[in-house]
Formats: sequence, structure tokens, C-alpha cells
Amino acid sequence: MNWIKKLKFDEKGLIPAIIQDYKNNEVLMVAYMNKQALRKTISTRKAHFYSRSRKKLWLKGESSGNIQSVKDIYFDCDMDCLLIKVSQKVAACHIGYRSCFYRKVGKGNIKTIGKKVFDPKKVYK
Repeated sequence: MNWIKKLKFDEKGLIPAIIQDYKNNEVLMVAYMNKQALRKTISTRKAHFYSRSRKKLWLKGESSGNIQSVKDIYFDCDMDCLLIKVSQKVAACHIGYRSCFYRKVGKGNIKTIGKKVFDPKKVYK
């Protein structure tokens, strides 16, 4: 895993990760990883991230069960951003939508284009 040393993490030791459905290329979410999260993701093939608000490592789906099984990992030409293709169980969005990108900006308004696939009040007690 020498290639990890070549990645450009920011001054806080983080790198953005775009999470995408491996079957249909839908962008599900954006999160941040530190080296530990990336190594854990590689070793377990389950997406792990670093929470900037809680200042700790977390497994996607540890509370909801909506695990992301990692299929492929890419990095961009500047080596400062990751693209991770996953098989998403149920949904990525903690609000209940499949994708965190469920709203679209239109002509002066915002339109909800996704529909909820679970009730967060029942999942996060």
C-alpha cells in the first residue's frame, strides 16, 4: 500500500472521498478519510471514514446497518481526492434518501428529486 503515501492529504490529514454506486454511477455521498480510515476500508472492503465533527473513525452503516461494500478505489490526477465505488445497502443518506444528493436546483427553486427509502426516526433511536 505504498501508493497511500503518495496521496495528498490536507493539513488535517484528510482527503475527500466521493462515494458512487458501482452499478449505475449514482453519486451517493461525499465524506472524508484519513490514512487509518483508508487502510481499514482496504482491509475490510467496507467503507470507513473520519468524522470531522466527532473527530473519530466510523464505519458507514454502523448505526443504520446501511453498509457500503467497496468494489473499486480510484484517485484523481492530483492525488488529492478519492472516488470509491460501492455496493450500497438500502441508502447512503442519514436523512433516509438513497443518495445525499436528493435535491436539485432549478429556476429559482429547489426540487426534491429523490424519495425516502427509510425512516430515520426508526433507524436512529
